[in-house]
Amino acid sequence: MDQAKNFFMSRKDIAIRLLYTIFFFIVLEFLKTIQIFLSCVQYIWVLVTLNHLEPLRSLTDRLAVLSYRILRYISLNENKKPFPFTEFPESVDVSESVRFSEKD
Repeated sequence: MDQAKNFFMSRKDIAIRLLYTIFFFIVLEFLKTIQIFLSCVQYIWVLVTLNHLEPLRSLTDRLAVLSYRILRYISLNENKKPFPFTEFPESVDVSESVRFSEKD
């Protein structure tokens, strides 16, 4: 009897994880749209002012980290649920300056 109960409980856990995965697929698509929009805004800002907007760079970096965490969760490589079930991720690797040419 316990074996049958464990079988159904594990199926239930898998189904719940699948529902979270579907939710995070939708969130990921929304994040991609936001990232594209904010990148366009950043390029317009740089074209007009010849300087980047640091708060926007920081936000897009944090959104990229969140997208990475979501991808790890939906691909079953991480068990910890991403934001909004945990803290919003911090920036990890924002470069000091932006170069627009490949010349050093």
